[in-house]
Amino acid sequence: MDFNTFSLIYPDEASRKRHDSGECVPDIDLFTLQELGLLEALTLKNGDLSSFFTTDPAVMKYRIATFDDMMRCEELTAMLNRLVPVLNDIMELRRLEADSGDPNDYLSSITEIELYVSSVEILHSALTKVRDEVHSPAFTSLAGLVTELAESDYYRELNRKLSELTQRVREIKSVTIGVNLDAQLRPSSAGVLSINPESFKSGDVLDKILRLNFKSDAYTCIANLVPFGKKQSDNQKMALSLAFNSAINEVYKSSLRSWKKIVQSYVLENTEFLLNLMPEFEFLVRGTQMLRRLRDKGCALSIPDIRPMEERAFSAVALYNPCVALKIEEEIVPNDIAFDEKATVYVLTGPNRGGKSVITCAVGLAQVMLQLGMYIPAEQAVISPVDGIYTHFPTGAEDTIDKGRLGEECARLGEIFDCVTANSLVLLDESLSSTGSYEASYIAAEVISGFAHIGCRCLFSTHLHELAAEIEELNRKSLASGGCAIDTLVAGMETEGKRSFRIIRAKPDGKSYARDIAQSYGLTYESILRRLKR
Repeated sequence: MDFNTFSLIYPDEASRKRHDSGECVPDIDLFTLQELGLLEALTLKNGDLSSFFTTDPAVMKYRIATFDDMMRCEELTAMLNRLVPVLNDIMELRRLEADSGDPNDYLSSITEIELYVSSVEILHSALTKVRDEVHSPAFTSLAGLVTELAESDYYRELNRKLSELTQRVREIKSVTIGVNLDAQLRPSSAGVLSINPESFKSGDVLDKILRLNFKSDAYTCIANLVPFGKKQSDNQKMALSLAFNSAINEVYKSSLRSWKKIVQSYVLENTEFLLNLMPEFEFLVRGTQMLRRLRDKGCALSIPDIRPMEERAFSAVALYNPCVALKIEEEIVPNDIAFDEKATVYVLTGPNRGGKSVITCAVGLAQVMLQLGMYIPAEQAVISPVDGIYTHFPTGAEDTIDKGRLGEECARLGEIFDCVTANSLVLLDESLSSTGSYEASYIAAEVISGFAHIGCRCLFSTHLHELAAEIEELNRKSLASGGCAIDTLVAGMETEGKRSFRIIRAKPDGKSYARDIAQSYGLTYESILRRLKR
């Protein structure tokens, strides 16, 4: 592996090419991430999180090892945080060079090489310090590449030449300019007479002119140039600065011309490698920050057992919603969830605010974090990658004028069927809530039967207790047509209407939930009679 093919998140060039071609990219978009809540906890300023998803288990394992090193060794995060501003300066320098249109800006070339050397020093210093602590293929390879570079004869010669030239340039403290005047004392031409190792000194201008003593001190100023006055614009000051830089470039052209060739043939190529890695740096740093926040709150994180896609595995012990865990002060309640031969489609019922939406999103977030190559928010997880995640959560009324609310919901469900396969994950939260329970239960029964026939993993969180009561009949129809099994999950209740947030695999009892809720608000018939007697 060399710098041109190195990546912190792809194990080899072939896997990166497969990703770039779209071969190993699942259908997980930013809208889905927004609905699951991940974009609040993991935000990228300079990239698109959806561009990092993969279906390749080898890529996931490579990234998990990378995150594992970063979680154990905080110096790696600090190293990347120090490196990124230097690389941003290189990008800004190149932008300014492009805007100026000057292909022979030798001083900028020196600055770029200084920034490049700083980048290498940041990497070499940090990786040398932690080399015995890193175990991932990514950081082990990076440490080897950087060490080989920093200890090479070419790099040493680059440093020596850089030191020599920068010393000469940094010694410039002032320039002496000459201006020829025409008969009307208007400037007709100007040029640099000398480059000086000392700064000029301000003098009393009026006194100098009255004494006409111009030769007493060659480094004493008798009049300031207008562009550096207090009332001059930035553009005027910039114009003069560019003129001086151009003149200095001209003076040093002969000694810097060969230097420019070094920049073009060597440094530009190597800085390009670092610049191309910047999206990876941000993804790894932000992802590690999120995982550390969860760890610091005492939340479980585990390395998943990644199974082949065709196994369609999903089994998590003590699964929780990481985005909710980061928002609340109290301890979050974990749950066990498994899609298996007994059920690939679940209907989840229970009381309002009983944790149905939270666990639905938790399943999606576990899948998302797997396919980003991160730890899983559970004590233990066995998961296969999916080819897409499709959500149907409550939305606003942006498309209901023509279709109506129910029509809009049905249209969105139809779009999922256009995309979903047996290797997909579908998450439905309170779908079809815009119509009465009879119509909603009928449509929902048809929909989940369709997902069972496809064989995808599906979790349908709903208030439709009537639907859950029909599962046995739906199973008979699904299994008879070659479909998969459907089962029910229940969000538990404790006494006096208190939510337990425990999700159990059981048949629902909608009346008991309604009775508990009615009791908690004093709305049972007996409570109402007592209230009326007061």
